[in-house]
Amino acid sequence: MAEDVRDLIEKIREEGIRAADERAREIEAHARKNAEEIVASARLEAERILSEAQERVRREEEREKAFLIQAGRDLLLSLRNEISAMLERIILMDVRDSLTPDTLFRLLSAIVTQCCADENGSIEIEMKREDLEVFEKSYLSRLRDQTKREVALRPSDKISGGFIISFDSGRSCFDFSDKSLAEYIGVYLKPKLHAILQEATRE
Repeated sequence: MAEDVRDLIEKIREEGIRAADERAREIEAHARKNAEEIVASARLEAERILSEAQERVRREEEREKAFLIQAGRDLLLSLRNEISAMLERIILMDVRDSLTPDTLFRLLSAIVTQCCADENGSIEIEMKREDLEVFEKSYLSRLRDQTKREVALRPSDKISGGFIISFDSGRSCFDFSDKSLAEYIGVYLKPKLHAILQEATRE
């Protein structure tokens, strides 16, 4: 009887141990499965975060690239405009320096001789007051002798160099002022400047 009890106890103990072992294995398997799911989920989350970060970096790089390209274009445009404006100022200063009273007389003499050899009537010439005073003293009589026509000088506050001439009492005129001459020269030089700048930006 005592031996049967011991066998029963031993059997119960062994079954308890087996049950405990099975339970432990189940817990371990469940824990392992949970751990694997957690690791997989964490990996997916990490990949998602990394992908989003890479996409943000890509978009930011594209924005920065676009910004730099636009900034470069703006800089080139601004530089081209500044160079063009500088060219205009240089041309205007050179034209003004070149339009001395003696140069004005030679220009007027050539223009009047070629344009109105067979015409009659007075010639009206506008120029800035300082040039007019010098021209009147030193060149007006010579111009009248050459043209055999009446030449009237008119001061103009709108002209800073050169002259405007009319052969029909002011109804029409030819503009040889410094600004008009500088504009004419600039029209010729600007395409060349543009080509130089285009070539420079390709290097």
